[in-house]
Amino acid sequence: MVEQHTPRSLIVTFYGAYGRAFEGPVPVAALVRLLGAAGVDAPSVRSSVSRLKRRGFLLPSRAGDGSAAYALSEEARQLLEDGDRRIYGGAEPSPEWLVAVFSVPEQERSKRHLLRSRLARLGFGAVAPGVWIAPAHLYGETRHTLDRLYLTSYVELFRGAHLGFAPTAEAVARWWDLAALAKQHEEFLDVHEPALRALQAGPEPSPQEAYRGYLLALDSWRRLPYADPGLPRELLPANWPGDRAAAVFAELHARLRDRGAGFAAP
Repeated sequence: MVEQHTPRSLIVTFYGAYGRAFEGPVPVAALVRLLGAAGVDAPSVRSSVSRLKRRGFLLPSRAGDGSAAYALSEEARQLLEDGDRRIYGGAEPSPEWLVAVFSVPEQERSKRHLLRSRLARLGFGAVAPGVWIAPAHLYGETRHTLDRLYLTSYVELFRGAHLGFAPTAEAVARWWDLAALAKQHEEFLDVHEPALRALQAGPEPSPQEAYRGYLLALDSWRRLPYADPGLPRELLPANWPGDRAAAVFAELHARLRDRGAGFAAP
């Protein structure tokens, strides 16, 4: 399998992994150099940065030497901080559930589509029209997202237990496409498990090699904790590949992240 890494996604991944360590905004020249090490050419970096600026993720600024640079917006910082808790496995699976119940007038159906798509991207499963569910530990991030998109007036959030009538494991298998989630984990393993074995068997990578390897691994991994939102292990099928995928990413992170910081340092 050949992974696809878009320039825009890699820039977001870079800011999450290394960009926040810069003192002040990241110079455009540094972005071109550092994304170039991951295989992105300069025109693609510049056009992707422009799109992220239009989306409000990046703000134009100046570096200490007066050169063009880009800083994270406050919304982008909140987004990355929320992502840290997912990507690096900080939250314990919750025995409770977060239920989102929403109603959007027909004349505002574009907001209904936005609401559904964002809940899906946060990892919610659909119980019924207008009723979505997720593990309760996603409450804070869900609230931040709905606030940011001005959608709170359409939604009510509840926290509680599943009391019936189907066994919870059967219900979870209806609310989420577990086969599709397992396939995503297996695709990650197809690429990154051999990469980890090569690291374990070979010499220590150079800082540039570690930086590139980590950026690509993180760019692939960071989507998975959103697709698979931390469902309780006892509700998932036996031999769930997410366990192995998480272990592979954790070891790649331990081996590569800090060593790669030597290459990414301002």
